[in-house]
Amino acid sequence: MSTSSRANGPSSLGMISRRRLLQAGGIGMLHLGIPGIVVARDNGRQGRRNRAEKSCIFILLCGGPSHLDTWDLKPAAPAEIRGPYKPIATTVPGMRISELHPRLAKLTKHFCLIRSMTHPGNISNHFDAMHNCLSGQAGAPADSPYLGSVLAKVRPSQRAVADYVWLIKCVGDPVFCAPNIATGGSLGTPYAPLFVGSAENHPAKPGFKAPDLLVSSEVPERMRGRRQLLDGLERPSSERHQEEWQKLHRRGFEIATTLGPRQAFDVEQEDPRLRDRYGRNPLGQNLLLARRLVESGVGFVMVNGWTGPAPGQTGGGPPSSSWDMHGGEMGMGNAFGNGSYGMGWCLPCLDAGLSALLIDLEERGLLKSTLVVVLGEFGRTPRINTNQGIPGRQHWPFCYSAMLAGAGIRGGMVYGESDKIGAYVKDKPVRPEDFSATIYHALGVPFQSRLTKDGASKPLSTGQPILELFG
Repeated sequence: MSTSSRANGPSSLGMISRRRLLQAGGIGMLHLGIPGIVVARDNGRQGRRNRAEKSCIFILLCGGPSHLDTWDLKPAAPAEIRGPYKPIATTVPGMRISELHPRLAKLTKHFCLIRSMTHPGNISNHFDAMHNCLSGQAGAPADSPYLGSVLAKVRPSQRAVADYVWLIKCVGDPVFCAPNIATGGSLGTPYAPLFVGSAENHPAKPGFKAPDLLVSSEVPERMRGRRQLLDGLERPSSERHQEEWQKLHRRGFEIATTLGPRQAFDVEQEDPRLRDRYGRNPLGQNLLLARRLVESGVGFVMVNGWTGPAPGQTGGGPPSSSWDMHGGEMGMGNAFGNGSYGMGWCLPCLDAGLSALLIDLEERGLLKSTLVVVLGEFGRTPRINTNQGIPGRQHWPFCYSAMLAGAGIRGGMVYGESDKIGAYVKDKPVRPEDFSATIYHALGVPFQSRLTKDGASKPLSTGQPILELFG
């Protein structure tokens, strides 16, 4: 099922034609009705974060990283299981991670590892695994909204910035992309993310441009004229759709005339030395941009874990597949090499960017109010496969790992355990619904809170938060 097949949900503002919106001059500037324009008034608080607000930076390693080569190594297993990487000691006794994470090894006091993530049932394709992962429930209904959309609904920002931003949309073959990332699911378009960046336009490239709606140079008189014209447009017939139209109209005008959001996207303002520490690749620079966005008031930032092409290489796939390391079976090259689909390139990128993010957040006093989440939609097979002598690992939903930091998370601990080859959960399984309940709990949102649709209500999550992770 394609994403486009889900676009016409119950929140469609169908009576407003594209021609009429173009006549209003707003399609390139206000982006009314475009996903992500879920904003609120600034009330004069630009540049100052309300310490009571909590944000989330969710780093999605699209494709599914190998847990056995990152955070759950099995050095005693046979070579065809353990792979070539050795575990290294960290600042927490007994907590070991991959040798390709030397910077993170010094920061283990800030994060915890979950080694018992699991998908109930054999969810072995990207499409379904990502849908369940991002909606926070196993067997998620087709119209389920994702975590960022839910939070935008129940906990809107108090400043004139988008509530939910996705840094580089998952693109390419539809099998990689969760179906509702662009629609807001059953919540509708107003609660879908604002997508920022692409393979050709991201903050690691010179001349990176923020979304058009944030860079308008319209003079106030013309803006007022356009608003008056928009006021004259025909309204949707239903009361609900009319209310949505009014919100989008008002909020689009506010975001297009506010300086704060535009400044947040200007990574050129950062010290070049700090940018170097994050890494001059799409993942590193998007993590820096994510920090700037939560600092400006964005409540939920999804960072696509795409690392871009490795040095000296072209291509590297679309922004969705860096971590889908099948090896020679799919022509991606050595999963343990230094190419665009190799851990020798991707893991150091993650190590540099994520360690810089954690340090940066702590130094700015933001780590206590910012939850950092890192995981893929599943893990990889314990046994390494080879094709024409080129190694890789296949999809594996039964056991994988995740990382959490900030927002009250107790660092320096490992939760859960996999078996001796990392194939199945041995202790304390964590289902998607438990993981989502933990995220809501960390952000101060009661997971028992209910969303109402068509007269029926259901809780934000049917799982239980992992209270052991908080201290």
